[in-house]
Amino acid sequence: MASFSSEDAFQDSSAFSLHDLESLLHIVTWNVGTASPPPDVTGLLQLNSLGPAMDMYVIGLQEVNSRITNFLSDLAFDDPWSIFFMTVLSPLGYIKLSSVRMQGLLLLIFVKHVHLPFIRDIHTQYTRTGLYGYWGNKGGVTVRMSLYGHTVCFINCHLPAHMENTEQRLDDFEKILEMQFEEENIPSTLAHDILFWFGDLNFRIADFGIHFVRESINNRRYNLLWEKDQLNMAKKKEAFLQEFIEGPLQFKPTYKFDLYSDVYDTSEKKRKPAWTDRILWRVKNLCQHTSKESNLSGEEQTISVTLNNYISHMNYGISDHKPVTGTFGLEMKPLLSIPSVTLSPEGEWSAEHDVLISYSAVHEFPSSAWDWIGLFKVTFKHVNDYVTYAWVKDDEISSNSDSKQVYMSAEEIPDMGGEFVLCYYSNNMQSIVGISQPFQIQPNRTLIEKDLAQEEISWMQKLDNLESHNEF
Repeated sequence: MASFSSEDAFQDSSAFSLHDLESLLHIVTWNVGTASPPPDVTGLLQLNSLGPAMDMYVIGLQEVNSRITNFLSDLAFDDPWSIFFMTVLSPLGYIKLSSVRMQGLLLLIFVKHVHLPFIRDIHTQYTRTGLYGYWGNKGGVTVRMSLYGHTVCFINCHLPAHMENTEQRLDDFEKILEMQFEEENIPSTLAHDILFWFGDLNFRIADFGIHFVRESINNRRYNLLWEKDQLNMAKKKEAFLQEFIEGPLQFKPTYKFDLYSDVYDTSEKKRKPAWTDRILWRVKNLCQHTSKESNLSGEEQTISVTLNNYISHMNYGISDHKPVTGTFGLEMKPLLSIPSVTLSPEGEWSAEHDVLISYSAVHEFPSSAWDWIGLFKVTFKHVNDYVTYAWVKDDEISSNSDSKQVYMSAEEIPDMGGEFVLCYYSNNMQSIVGISQPFQIQPNRTLIEKDLAQEEISWMQKLDNLESHNEF
């Protein structure tokens, strides 16, 4: 497992330069076949990579256990997969930014703390297509956001199965693309600057027989199969797919395997292998070819996407699909480079006295009486994983044109101390818009001395009892 220090996640987020910002994005798609999480996902998340750490993880799962009892309990609490990935990633400095669940479809987004003040307008949506749209066993779940001022959208899909249902798959994806967010002033899916589309898309390899397909795979001649891949074929005909880009399929088809093996289906059905699990992307208004006109237009591209790797992970065997990951480099000119709020603890903090927080906001910041500042452990998992919080209006004790101060009661401060951060949550923006550098809270010395005294008394009593027993 990769090591983590607070400095890795908490670089200075007070401002970013207007030069190009480069971020690493890691997308996972995996049909988990109702299985429980595996014991280790180091390889899947590339946590042992020698290169730079990922800035964002986007994890799309299909066929998460969605029995009625599981689904109802998951509505009230995080499901086992969400808890699992939070447990893995939060010690490494990632927070669960957003999630959306529709039956067996689950989409999770984790991000490094340093980026939190520059991510806005996070919204989720889902589109049911299976069983006439009533139950949601097929369809898509979507998360969209503004990232440094650029709009980004992620869609995790599970499309209809079987060789003959290509047209149904295409119709369903068109329906998912037409989905509208409930909130006003949110662009349509295709109007986002970047759109990532991934999931168990269920496209198959047409025409070729199973023996030719398996022989081509055994000889690692995957290119012989590309032209009959149904998604590749559809991209040539369907206008709405032609702007989507995919990396080369230089890995084995990821379906269908016997469980806990790398052997293709040996059941009576002997399903033909297929690249059902895919990751594609689309950059709005991206010119697919360079021309003199585009060079003379004077328009400078403010965001670009580079695929660093596109691979499957054969060593995971909990389902009949192998997971697929894509690592992307996002290069963008930040349109948002200063956090809305900067904040910091005042003086030394401990549970022995009330403490103060100083913060300042940019002039145009839309503050609200419902805004709050949370105290979080440095390895916090999500926005509700606070130790305590203070209302910025109700708990304000001083204010001037430059900064304001808010207090927290000593009773709310953890007695044992440790390393913490402060986060400012905006009710209007529904997101964290400011985060402090990590700082230490000193242990409550009075309480520690009392505990030590109590422990000493307890030992003395044990010794007395032992001496009394020996006398008998």
